[in-house]
Amino acid sequence: MSSRSRPKVLTGLEVLARSLPRWLKGRRIGLLMHPASVTSEFTSARDIAAEIFGKKLTCLFGPQHGYGGEKQDNMVESPHGFDTELMIPVYSLYSETRKPTQAMLEHLDVLLVDLQDVGCRVYTFEWTTALALEACAAAGKEVVILDRPNPLGGEVVEGNLVREGYRSFVGLYPVPMRHGLTLGEMAALVNARLGNPAKSVRPKPRGDGLGIRCPGACDLTVIPMRGWRRKMLFPETGIPWVLPSPNMPAFDTAVVYPGQVLLEGTNLSEGRGTTRPFEIFGAPYLDLNRFRAAFDARKLPGVALRDQAFQPTFQKWSGKMCFGFQIHVTDRKAFKPYLTTLAILQDVLAEHRLDFIWKQPPYEYVTDKLPVDVLTGDPAVRKVLESGSSLAKLEKGWRKEIAAFVRESRPFKFYR
Repeated sequence: MSSRSRPKVLTGLEVLARSLPRWLKGRRIGLLMHPASVTSEFTSARDIAAEIFGKKLTCLFGPQHGYGGEKQDNMVESPHGFDTELMIPVYSLYSETRKPTQAMLEHLDVLLVDLQDVGCRVYTFEWTTALALEACAAAGKEVVILDRPNPLGGEVVEGNLVREGYRSFVGLYPVPMRHGLTLGEMAALVNARLGNPAKSVRPKPRGDGLGIRCPGACDLTVIPMRGWRRKMLFPETGIPWVLPSPNMPAFDTAVVYPGQVLLEGTNLSEGRGTTRPFEIFGAPYLDLNRFRAAFDARKLPGVALRDQAFQPTFQKWSGKMCFGFQIHVTDRKAFKPYLTTLAILQDVLAEHRLDFIWKQPPYEYVTDKLPVDVLTGDPAVRKVLESGSSLAKLEKGWRKEIAAFVRESRPFKFYR
C-alpha cells in the first residue's frame, strides 16, 4: 500500500496484526466478528487470527445478521455452523441464545471481539459484546476488544437514556441513543458497571503498552486504535466502509440511523427494500405537501428533505407505491438525527392520525411493550409525539442525564 493511500487510522485489528502481545501467546482464542471485521486492505479478521494464532484459533462467533452478514431482518436467527477450512465451530450469538454458553466458552481462554459499531444504542453489536462480557466473567475467561472508530465521532451525545423496565437487546444498559463512544469504550464502561457500579475504576495501560486493561467483572483488555481522534467522522479515518449489516450499506446510512431506526416501530417504511435504507422513508398514505409544510417550519439544523417515491421490494409496504422523502444531511456536524426523526414522527402523527400506526409487539424478543417504546427506551417520548407537545422541552429535559452519562463515561475515553 502506498503512503498516499494509507489510512490515517489503524484499527485494533491492524495494531494486533503488527505486534502480537506477549500475554496472548499460547492462549486458545475465540473470535467474534462479522463482514466488516477487515483490515484497510480487506483482509478478514478470521484470516489474520488464523495466521497469528494457528491451531490456537479454536472457534468463531457471529452476531445478529449472521457470521456472514446474510440475514436481513430483526428476529431472523442464524444457525450454528462449521468452518471446513479451519475445521473449527462457528457459533451464532443470534440463535437460541444471544450470550455465549458455558459449552461454547470451553473452547477458549480469550475471546477476541472485532465488530464495527455505528455509535447508536439500538445497534445490537454493543449488546452482543456486553452479554459476552457477562458470560466470560462468569466462566473466568478473558475478553479482548479490537477497537474500531465510532463512525459518528466521539464528541456529540444525543437522546434520552433507557428507563428502568425498558432494557432490552437494543438497550441493555442506560445509555443515550447516540452515545459518542467506541465499542471498546462502551465495553469498558459496561464492564465497570458489572463489577462494582458504586466504585470509581480507571483503565490502565498493560505493562507492554499493547492494550488497556479495564477493571470490572471480566478480565477485559481493549487494544485501541492508532490515530483516531474524537472529532473524526468515519470518512476522515481513511478506513474503507464495509457494510456491518445488510441495511447499513454506507456511512450516510449511519448518520441518519440514530433517528430513523425508530421507524421500525411504526407502519412508515424506513426504506428497507430500497437501495437507501433509513435515508428514504414514507408510506402510501403520506401527503407530501401537508407534511413538508409542517416539517420545514421547524427549521431543523443540517437537514433537507427531497421528495422521493419508492416501491419497497420487501418488508413494509412491499410492492406498494410509497410517497415520501430522502433525507439529505447538509451539515453533518449540526445535524441531530434523533431530534429530526422525532419531528418527522410527530408531524406524520398530526397529519395522518387515522392512517399512522404504532407497530405491535414483538420487537427484539420483547412481547409486552410497543416496539417504539423499546426503541426509545422511554414511553414518555411516544406520549410527547402523540400529544404534539414541545420537542424542545423534551430535549431540554434530557440535559442532566446526558451530562451525568458524559461524566460517568469520561474515565473510559481512550482517545483525545
